[in-house]
Amino acid sequence: MLALHKPLMFLTLCLLVWSNTSFALSKNEVEINHLLQFIGKANCTFVRNGDSHASSEAQSHINRKYNYVKSKVTSAEDFIKYTATKSSMSGKYYKVICAGEEKTSQKWLLDELAAYRKNTP
Repeated sequence: MLALHKPLMFLTLCLLVWSNTSFALSKNEVEINHLLQFIGKANCTFVRNGDSHASSEAQSHINRKYNYVKSKVTSAEDFIKYTATKSSMSGKYYKVICAGEEKTSQKWLLDELAAYRKNTP
């Protein structure tokens, strides 16, 4: 009977470790998904390589970049760094124009991430 308990204890321990790991990953994914939704719903103009784009176009572009660099991304900050800061082709920084105010997309998203974290338990 004791021999059966050891495998069950091992399996239980493995599930606990796995669930804690997936929780950490899901927190990052939740933050990244929030940022993607935030981009898509913004009533802003996104400037990429000198061309203006609607928020839905920016969301789609950044999501495509994310799918390409996902293996490098370990945090929402990495997501911003690798997908929403600058063009990987030209090196030009992305900008966002909201209500006549221009910011880098990096600053804009880092500010939103900080606000989201402050308001999310």
